[in-house]
Amino acid sequence: MSGEESAAIALLTRAVELDSTNRYTEAIVCYKEGLQLLLAVVQTVQDKNKKVKYREKAAEYLDRCENLDLRIRKEKEAGKYHEHIRIQSNSTGHSYESLFGRFLDETVTAVDLEDPYIRSHHQIVNFLRCCELLVKKCKKLKRIRLLTSRDENNKDEQEKKLNELRESLVQRQVHLQIEFSSTLHDREIRLDTGWIIKIGRGLDIFRAPEGRIVLGYFDLDLRPCLETTVDIFFKKDR
Repeated sequence: MSGEESAAIALLTRAVELDSTNRYTEAIVCYKEGLQLLLAVVQTVQDKNKKVKYREKAAEYLDRCENLDLRIRKEKEAGKYHEHIRIQSNSTGHSYESLFGRFLDETVTAVDLEDPYIRSHHQIVNFLRCCELLVKKCKKLKRIRLLTSRDENNKDEQEKKLNELRESLVQRQVHLQIEFSSTLHDREIRLDTGWIIKIGRGLDIFRAPEGRIVLGYFDLDLRPCLETTVDIFFKKDR
């Protein structure tokens, strides 16, 4: 079996797993990527029986993908779309891009992020990572609004770091609007396309790295997580 065959099978198997647990938007991504690889494999397979089998499976997965896409669109139109993801303690594979990167594209122009704990250095670094992802994926992004709480013990340091990030974003023509609240409890990311991502712990979902030269220090998909939940909604006409 070729590398492309193995990759296609792995992606489509993952798509079915995600589909079965109602993680539909993730499933569609895997279905589409897996189908693209599988159809490329079909063109090169010499075994006629295998070629027929792969074509049949491709048609089956394509039909499921189209039906799933239709279901998502209908639930979005009705304002009833909801995905629930539980992140287990010490599990990996949950970078911000993995959690909500599929909703970030050129249609996103404004993002509102509410998180009471963008205060200590590592929390501000997490927010920086999130901003990097937004800038990279959302080519027409114009504004990020952060609502958080003040670090009363290091207020000046907190503001200095956030202002430095704001100046950096200006160079990308993105305005960072920073607001503070002493009563904030909610944690959510709202995109102006209608998607809402609620992470139980906010952006601070990762365990501290066990060293400075260890896997997961930079790549958050390799960093063990704290236990939390992620709920994804869609609301029309935001």
